[in-house]
Amino acid sequence: MMISFLFLASAGIRLGTGAGQAVATESPDQALASVQEPATGALSSGERERLSGLLEAFREREERLVKREQQMDIRQKALSVADEEVQRRLVVLEEAEKSLRSLLAIANTAAEDDLARLTAVYESMKPKDAAALFEKMEPAFAAGFLGRMRSDAAAGVMAGLTPETAYSISVILAGRNADVPKG
Repeated sequence: MMISFLFLASAGIRLGTGAGQAVATESPDQALASVQEPATGALSSGERERLSGLLEAFREREERLVKREQQMDIRQKALSVADEEVQRRLVVLEEAEKSLRSLLAIANTAAEDDLARLTAVYESMKPKDAAALFEKMEPAFAAGFLGRMRSDAAAGVMAGLTPETAYSISVILAGRNADVPKG
């Protein structure tokens, strides 16, 4: 019974007063003005109260939607600012990474150049003199240089070492690539 009454009241309002057009207008104030001045016929005070309540509900809903839209705009702006900051920091990090890679490449090249020069010095020494130096070195350290030397120079140095030292260095040289995957 209540639903029937609401349907009938709704139909009467829409047909008789043009409230459908009033609801479709942009502003609730404009809708209220068109309802208060109906095109045809007069509204009863109960209908006016119901319409006023309906329009007030529309106003409140519009205010909530406007507030929500403003909050979403604020959040969107905050996200945009945060995104810009992240992008800026990412650029800074990428530049730092490039700089670090460049510095590491320079350091690696310098270290490699130093080792190559020192290896060349040991190769140019008399094997007996070089063997005396290699005898004092840690076997792993000495194996690093002997592994880089030309075969004939390394053989001359190894021949001048004591058998124990030559054996230690040989074991290190033979086993240093044992863990490398094959194939």
